Amino acid sequence: MAYIFYSILFVLLALSTALFLTRALWIPLLPASTYLYSRLPSSFAADIESGFSSSTFNLAGNVADGDSRAGLDDASKREIQKIMKKRRVNFDEARRIYTEGRFAKNNIGPDGLPRDPKFVSFS
Repeated sequence: MAYIFYSILFVLLALSTALFLTRALWIPLLPASTYLYSRLPSSFAADIESGFSSSTFNLAGNVADGDSRAGLDDASKREIQKIMKKRRVNFDEARRIYTEGRFAKNNIGPDGLPRDPKFVSFS
């Protein structure tokens, strides 16, 4: 009887280990849960409530002026929100990380100058 119990225990342990090690392959195939989804705000007032505003990036003026635009860019908000959750940083730091990443993709240095060897600057 103990032989069957230990055999089942070993099979379950091996199966759970295999599932854990291959979770990157099968988790995307699961149906999406509603608790993982968070709707992005669609106005400047909603952007402020969601934390997409700070003392250095103040959206209160847009709301006070009655700006009817849809708010900040959805793709940028999504990326900044991922950075805020993943790295646990505030909005200003996430915005800086996002901007530096965009600079790097467009061959611009962190200081804002192009990395093009043909670039000539007169200052």
